[in-house]
Amino acid sequence: MNDFDIEITDHSGKLSDDQSSLIRQVIATAMTKENVAAGSEVSVSIVDDEEIKNLNRDYRGKDQPTDVLSFALNEGAEDSGLMEDAPNIMGDVIISMERAEAQAEEYGHSLERELSFLAVHGFLHLNGYIHESEEEEKEMFTLQEEILKAHGIEK
Repeated sequence: MNDFDIEITDHSGKLSDDQSSLIRQVIATAMTKENVAAGSEVSVSIVDDEEIKNLNRDYRGKDQPTDVLSFALNEGAEDSGLMEDAPNIMGDVIISMERAEAQAEEYGHSLERELSFLAVHGFLHLNGYIHESEEEEKEMFTLQEEILKAHGIEK
């Protein structure tokens, strides 16, 4: 399908094989759309609210659970003199299964859509996208919807 290494770890014990496969597919589509180099690596962890709350507190100073966190490992890598043939380890996307379940219910769509949305959202943050201004948010959210739509996942 592609030449990306997308590692998914389920700490929640709730992720189905189909959901895991879908997350892998939407991230691969996002990586292709963003022209990420073949062989690039992304790690996705599905956790509970307690685990994501601890990460959010420790790394962002926010002592509350959130839906998704991204930890880029190669920020500024283009300037760091990395060896040309070294793997591009983009970073980690952490998704709270409990937040995903609650948000899917709140927004009235499937858990699969919510997990896919959060996975793509987290990946785009690894790839440098932010949504601090209205313009940045529109760009990022439009791209997310294009990627999800490519998999038949719509609002």
